[in-house]
Amino acid sequence: MKVLLLGGTGEARALAQLLVSAGVEVVSSLAGRTADARLPVGGVRTGGFGGVDGLSAWLLAHPVDAVVDATHPFAATMTAHAVAAAGEVGVPLLILRRPGWTAAPDDTWHWVDTPSAAAELLPTLGSRPFLTIGRQGLPAFAPLGLQGPSAVAPLGLVNLPSILARCVDAPEPLPTWCTLLLARGPFDLTAELDLMRLHQIDVLVTKDSGGPATSAKLTAARELHIPVIVIRRPPLPAGVEVVTSADEALAWTLKR
Repeated sequence: MKVLLLGGTGEARALAQLLVSAGVEVVSSLAGRTADARLPVGGVRTGGFGGVDGLSAWLLAHPVDAVVDATHPFAATMTAHAVAAAGEVGVPLLILRRPGWTAAPDDTWHWVDTPSAAAELLPTLGSRPFLTIGRQGLPAFAPLGLQGPSAVAPLGLVNLPSILARCVDAPEPLPTWCTLLLARGPFDLTAELDLMRLHQIDVLVTKDSGGPATSAKLTAARELHIPVIVIRRPPLPAGVEVVTSADEALAWTLKR
């Protein structure tokens, strides 16, 4: 049995390990956008397919018994391409998506659909935001940062922009309108609390990525009574099978 696993997430790496342990041949496909990506076990290919036609051609040239899309919850284009290509070639497809986050009673969350909507709402909630939305969504916030540093800067950070942004990899070109922090999760609560206090963060902006690796920032915001702007996930294509864990995806795959 052979499976094409569209990966790049912790769930994808966990599923690759389970599949290989079960004797299934796995080819994990990584987008190649993250430098020094954590590689799964089994076969690995890197780079895009070239849209629906390219993925369909790959599936015809490299027949598999199933496709599992375990990409990031916000990788909507890849998911749409996978659904279309698998349907065109006639290969069973499963989507593995970890559950999104749920607000606790003491949380103050504001839901929006896009980074642009988050940037529009932000000035009504605070002036020293912490952006944890990845590098692709940052340009929407540039007009806010270009207004100049906040009048109140944390100790040791005078003359730095009032917007703090954290990414795994640096955007190109490097933004000059924010303080850029390059770091990869998981992040712990103590470090997140210290970071927000140091930068005097008064609003957190995040995407509903789900999972424990980066959820400590939400707990920190709750403890510091900081409002959170949460960008909703894009909707999944209609009519596809969806599971929320690597174990469920393994069970589905072994039934093919």
